[in-house]
Amino acid sequence: MSTKALVYAGKGKIAIQEVPRPRLRDDYVIVKTTAVGLNPTDWKGVARAVDTDVGRRIGCDYAGVVEEVGSKVRKIFKKGDRISGIAYGNDSLEFENGTFANWIAVKGDLQIKTPDNLTDVEAATHGVAVVTVGQGLYRDLGLPLPGEATSSDQYLLIHGGSTATGIWGIQFAKLSGLKVIATSSPHNFDYLKSLGAEKIYDYKDPATGSNIRAYTNNTLKLAWDCAGGGEVLVASALSSDGGKYSSIQLNDKSKVEAVNDKVDGPHLTLAYEATGENFRLGTNDSPPKPEEFEYASKFTEIARGLLVDGKLKVPRIILNDGGSGLEGVIKGLDDLKAGKVSGGKMIYTL
Repeated sequence: MSTKALVYAGKGKIAIQEVPRPRLRDDYVIVKTTAVGLNPTDWKGVARAVDTDVGRRIGCDYAGVVEEVGSKVRKIFKKGDRISGIAYGNDSLEFENGTFANWIAVKGDLQIKTPDNLTDVEAATHGVAVVTVGQGLYRDLGLPLPGEATSSDQYLLIHGGSTATGIWGIQFAKLSGLKVIATSSPHNFDYLKSLGAEKIYDYKDPATGSNIRAYTNNTLKLAWDCAGGGEVLVASALSSDGGKYSSIQLNDKSKVEAVNDKVDGPHLTLAYEATGENFRLGTNDSPPKPEEFEYASKFTEIARGLLVDGKLKVPRIILNDGGSGLEGVIKGLDDLKAGKVSGGKMIYTL
C-alpha cells in the first residue's frame, strides 16, 4: 500500500510523491491523517538537509484517526480513535517519520486521544508546541505544574509570545501561577493579554529589555525564548543579580554575557529529544534520552486534561491559506519561512 507524502527532493526542494505506507513499529501507531499543523522546524529541516536526506518525509504536527496500534504502546488506543500529537519529521535516520502525508506513523506514547471538545483542525495545533512547553518551562526552568501551585509574585518573560509555542506557553505559565511578561509585535498585544499575559512589549524596541527590568523592579529571574535572537533583550531584562534563560533556538552565549554575566544560560531544548530515540541534526548524531520521552509522555496527558477542562485555548487558526491538502502545505511553508505568520497557527486539512 502507498500514500502521498511531502518529501525532501534535494537542493532545498520539497515535492509531493507516492511512497510506501509506513510500517507498523512496536511502539508506534499508524494514523489516517485528517489535518496537519506547520512549524518553523519543518522548513528549517529542509534548509539544512543534505543529499543523503533525499526522500525523507516532512511534518511534525497532525490530527487523525487510529488505524493500527503497535504491541508495545502503553497508552490505550484502538482502531477508530481520534488521535493527535507529534512526530519527528525531517528525520535523517528514519525517513518514514513525518506527518505531511495521508498515512503516517507516530510514536504512540507521545500522542493523546483527541478531546471531544476539539475538532481535528484544532487538535493539529498542539503537537510540537506543547512538548516544547514541557521541556522549556517545566523541565528546564522548573515551573510548578498547573494545579500544583498558587499564584505568586514571580515573573516569567516569554520572548516571542505570539509564536505558536509562545501562545501555549503564556497559558501554561499563567496556570502555574506566574505573572507573564511577553514580547511580540504591537498588533498582537491585545491577543496575548487575552491569553493571560500581564504586560507585553514590542520586541523591536531597543529599550524593551531595560523597560522590563524596570517594570519588574529588577526581580525577573526566569526567561524563555521562543523566537530566537533574544540574547540582548533577555539579558538586559533579567535581574542584575542573575536569572535562568531557556531557549528553543541556538543562542549566542557571548552576547548574553556581554550584557549580564550573571545569567544562567541560554539553555537549549529540542523537541526531537522527546522521542527517546537517537536523531541526527546535519552531521551531528545525538544519543537517545529516555527520560525526555517519559516526561513528554506524561506531560502530553497533563495538557490533554487541561484541554478537556477548557483551561487551555488553541492558538488562532489560519486554515488552508493558499489551498487545502499537501499543495497548500507547500505554499504555507513558504509563507512561514518568509516570516509572514504571527499570532496564530497554520493548519491544513487533508
